Amino acid sequence: MNSPSTGAPDLIRQKGSHPVEAMPGIEVKAAPTLADADAEAFVAESLDELVKCHIPFLLAGTFAVSAYTGITRPTKDLDIFCKAGDYARILAHFKENGYEIEVEDDRWLGKVRKGKHFFDVIFAGSNGTMPIGESWFENARQIEMNGHKIRIIAPTELIWSKCFVQLRHRYDGGDVVHMILRAHDQIDWERLLNHMEVHWEVLLIHLLNFRWIYPTERDKVPDWLLDELLDRLKAQRELPLPQMKICRGRMFSRIDFEIDVKEWGFADVGGEGDLREGVDEASMEGGPV
Repeated sequence: MNSPSTGAPDLIRQKGSHPVEAMPGIEVKAAPTLADADAEAFVAESLDELVKCHIPFLLAGTFAVSAYTGITRPTKDLDIFCKAGDYARILAHFKENGYEIEVEDDRWLGKVRKGKHFFDVIFAGSNGTMPIGESWFENARQIEMNGHKIRIIAPTELIWSKCFVQLRHRYDGGDVVHMILRAHDQIDWERLLNHMEVHWEVLLIHLLNFRWIYPTERDKVPDWLLDELLDRLKAQRELPLPQMKICRGRMFSRIDFEIDVKEWGFADVGGEGDLREGVDEASMEGGPV
């Protein structure tokens, strides 16, 4: 009889791998353009290695947006999504095969480089809201790319992955509304609401943005979802103001909202800030911890 640890990592990966052949295929509407032939060769070579290492991954980013929407635009890299437990294995595989690797941020991002070319290995959102887990693979699709069957992120999770990308130099709200426009019938709206349960206001913002941009397409978003979010807003407006001054803008951009935390007394995400003017610390329920 094998010891409990024998073959365990392989068994865990096989159990959670969700064979790509079993996933529904999609018709790829378009692909992004790469800078030159060297970039195209790097992408093809990287996909070959990713398939060869047998570690589950998802194609995301601009490649996925193009596939679902038909938008063709330039891109400089691949976005590869994986589970947190697998990102180090992917980096190790490429290191063993002569690539340079970086751990840019151990909370969510690694990189694989070869010369001037690179791709991102992403296993969570930069703000901690989006851990990539088993359900991402359960709901993935498949496409043919460079002679391989590749798992591609589902529309629901693709939208979630872009909702919080709102920085001064980069805003993915355009991708969100284009995904709703072009792939609304492939979005699992209940699952999207579940993903964004705590941050439902961000989802509402994107849906109102879509309604404003495309007045004739408002019926692409189900009525029940908008009713639910507006009902939450109505209930929230009846509440007293929070006692703790918080700035969730740091979940969009750490840099753009840095002054709020460092100089204006607002709490950072997961931190503590000043109390709102007029609130005495002793009056807070339970007192300070």
